[in-house]
Amino acid sequence: MTAPETITSVTASENAKKDGETMIMKIGETPVSVTWEENASVQELTELAKEGLSISMSKYGGFEQVGAIGRSISREDRRITTAPGDIVLYSGNQLVVFYGSNTWEYTRLGKIELSEKELKDLLGNSDVTITIETEKND
Repeated sequence: MTAPETITSVTASENAKKDGETMIMKIGETPVSVTWEENASVQELTELAKEGLSISMSKYGGFEQVGAIGRSISREDRRITTAPGDIVLYSGNQLVVFYGSNTWEYTRLGKIELSEKELKDLLGNSDVTITIETEKND
């Protein structure tokens, strides 16, 4: 069995310094603070977000919300154990946001900076829509 993967994260402000844009995520109408990974998948997700990306999510397994991105993007799947707040790519075309935990092969995209209770309140009661957009920095 392979040990869970550890990836160095990059904050939204570090991303902004590089390209003059920040990627913003909302769960329903609630903006959430995300630390995005620095990888090809996030770069491609950022390109999609420039046009505004709306993803209809569905509850699955009592620990996650899953939704189709609408196209496939680069992936570097590794066997990992997720934690509440993890945002991952599944099968190259599905966004998954965890409010619980699971072990599977995913590509890490980011981490929502909320408590487990806040995540369950936002994600655990019904299907949601996630919006990802970019915002120009001054």
